[in-house]
Amino acid sequence: MNIRKLEQLLRSVRSGETSVEEAKTQLRSLPFEDLGFARIDHHRVLRKGFPEVIWGEGKTSDQILSIMRQLRDKGHNVLITRLDEKKARVLRRTFRKSQYYPQSRVLTLLNHPVERVGKGTILVITAGTTDIPVAEEAVVTAQLMGNPVETLYDVGVAGIHRLLSERGRLEQARVIVVVAGMEGALPSVVGGLVDRPVIAVPTSVGYGASFGGVTALLAMLNSCASGVAVVNIDNGFGAGCIASLINRM
Repeated sequence: MNIRKLEQLLRSVRSGETSVEEAKTQLRSLPFEDLGFARIDHHRVLRKGFPEVIWGEGKTSDQILSIMRQLRDKGHNVLITRLDEKKARVLRRTFRKSQYYPQSRVLTLLNHPVERVGKGTILVITAGTTDIPVAEEAVVTAQLMGNPVETLYDVGVAGIHRLLSERGRLEQARVIVVVAGMEGALPSVVGGLVDRPVIAVPTSVGYGASFGGVTALLAMLNSCASGVAVVNIDNGFGAGCIASLINRM
């Protein structure tokens, strides 16, 4: 149950249109619903402002469909991350209004219009083109959480003039997400140029000594630029979520 539906229910009880018993029936599945293989946290939207997100890897199509139906029935918008195209095709046959983003492997289903809650623009930056899939996961996440999002791709330190030519856009953003692999230097550069939060996302892009993103992760954790926070390797969703929470404040 999202906040809007809860407010409608409470007003309905107050006006006498809905009995207390009817309201109790509707609220019975709060704070979670047990499907046997999953316990859906319907209360999360009331605590965090956004419903539970489905992790697509490791779940069968039938399991995901069951969770989607319950979220839909409670009026939640649905976000599924790390979803391959084969599963996406199965889900879209049932939920024809859903939207799949193959580059980021994200699927969304809107059960109500997205409410704009962000106070400013979130800017998502990548060092290289190969970092874009992780960045797009952050973009879709932040947009579904009610934020205006802009992107600035392929502006890594190997050609720093590409970034510096966009200095105005850096200064206009309220929160910046920086996605980079290889040596992971770009978040430090951006963090040294701006006075707003920078969320660094290391990616698993790079040659053998990048150790699947560990090199970028450690570089970002050891950044000398103040105001840089770091999420896990390839965690575009986490970055989009944190950026959204900051942008609401």
